[in-house]
Amino acid sequence: MNSDRKKPKLLAKIHLWVHNHHTAAYAIAAAGVLIASLLVGFFIMYKKPQKSDPTPSPAVVKKADPPQKFYSPLSGKEVADLAATTQPVTAIMIENSPDARPQSGIKDASIVFEAIAEGGITRFLTLFQQDKPGLIGPVRSLRLYYVDWLAPFNASVAHVGGSKFALDEIRNGNYRDIDQFFNAATYWRANDRYAPHNVYTNFQKLDALNQAKGYNTSNFTGFSRKDPQPSAEPTANTINVTISGPLYNSSYVYDKASNTYARSQAGAPHLDREAGQITPTSVVVLKTTMQKVMEDGYREQIVTTGSGQGVIFQDGVATEISWHKKDRASQLTFTDSAGKDVPLNRGQTWVTAVPVNAGGAVSWK
Repeated sequence: MNSDRKKPKLLAKIHLWVHNHHTAAYAIAAAGVLIASLLVGFFIMYKKPQKSDPTPSPAVVKKADPPQKFYSPLSGKEVADLAATTQPVTAIMIENSPDARPQSGIKDASIVFEAIAEGGITRFLTLFQQDKPGLIGPVRSLRLYYVDWLAPFNASVAHVGGSKFALDEIRNGNYRDIDQFFNAATYWRANDRYAPHNVYTNFQKLDALNQAKGYNTSNFTGFSRKDPQPSAEPTANTINVTISGPLYNSSYVYDKASNTYARSQAGAPHLDREAGQITPTSVVVLKTTMQKVMEDGYREQIVTTGSGQGVIFQDGVATEISWHKKDRASQLTFTDSAGKDVPLNRGQTWVTAVPVNAGGAVSWK
């Protein structure tokens, strides 16, 4: 009971003190509120100390992207940069009569098309982009079916005249014609051979002519290409190609070490005079037909469009294929028996059109 009686007296004393000491009471109340606020804030913001991990997390290192690679659309070989892939392509007609041998510049061509030009004599359409030999020739005249092959490559074409049909086509304004007839300063006649087997040129002159005419780039789709995959057990070690007669028939021997085919013709190694024996990485034989068409004395016309059969030799094996070419402007393509595209090895490709209706054939072992 005594404690209950003391409570009213204590409250009364506090009330009287507050009444008599307003300023002090307000100060004490304010201080209490401040202390209470600080305590609440402390408990809200306080975080329990975390034990440190003695093993730091490894730094995340972003894997660098592999450097981008660029490839020539003509040869399939790796080139320095994107600009190199659009360098202008130059096609050059090179003679193959016995008086023109050994030729110059053929070994550096990315693609060579071989066909009969007249009277069983073969001729080569050679295409260049990055690799530029110092001497090319002998340069000879053009035929219409070579125009069919060069058209898809957006190439300028170096030649010395040609058959009527070929000249009518190449001079119609749709091509990059650099005929010797109209650009004599780009060509010369060598003194160690007699005409007409002595017209030569080089890329110092050809590049200057192309640049002067505004032929600074070539944009095209080339052959499908792949990295070499030499067979562990080659089955196409020797190839024999009959195109017309003994002076022009060719053969190849597979060299496993270099994964190339060493070319011979007329029973002897086919030599580039400056660079040695010609050794393509892929040999393509197109089985086609040769029509007899009177064309100002030129009687051969090779069928180059449509489709037909053929054989691709590379990596030491033979693949029987079908070739396809819709029209003059379309690129030549190759498919296997299942209809799948057959890519060619990076490097020089040698394409021979053999007229099966005139004794042309190919065999291998």
